[in-house]
Amino acid sequence: MALDRWIALILLGICMAYGYAAWFTMDGSLAPFMKRNPIWPSTFPKVLSILGMIASLIILLGLEKSEAKEAEEAEIDYRRLTEYKLGQAILLLGLMVAYALLLRPAGFIFSTSGFLILGSFILGERKFHFMVPISLAATFLVWYLVQEVLGIYLRPLPGFLGG
Repeated sequence: MALDRWIALILLGICMAYGYAAWFTMDGSLAPFMKRNPIWPSTFPKVLSILGMIASLIILLGLEKSEAKEAEEAEIDYRRLTEYKLGQAILLLGLMVAYALLLRPAGFIFSTSGFLILGSFILGERKFHFMVPISLAATFLVWYLVQEVLGIYLRPLPGFLGG
């Protein structure tokens, strides 16, 4: 079995476990007044688990392959992993870990804008006059929507700056 199908099989198992948690364990601890709501906190995880299972099954069954010739050229050869851009992938994973660790102490705005700017730089974007304003605008838009529209508090700045 090809590497992409093994990954799809692993993702199918993860999505099934996530779906089980969303369907059977999350709704049991809801408050009585929330059980009458049309949308529960488990609605989005349920949708995600179903979409993940569908996507994994499409890959497992090979429905996404159009021609055998294209499939052979597009397959990942695990023996030639050093020829792929592993440096970028490892740097992005490290940046994700740093973002998760810095989110609370540095605040949402600094950590998210830094993640977006550094992430796009790692991926090869060099037009800073586009990269910085777009990253800052996206950060402020997400912060505003979560903070003001949804009413979920996100510490915008670090504690020493009044966050």
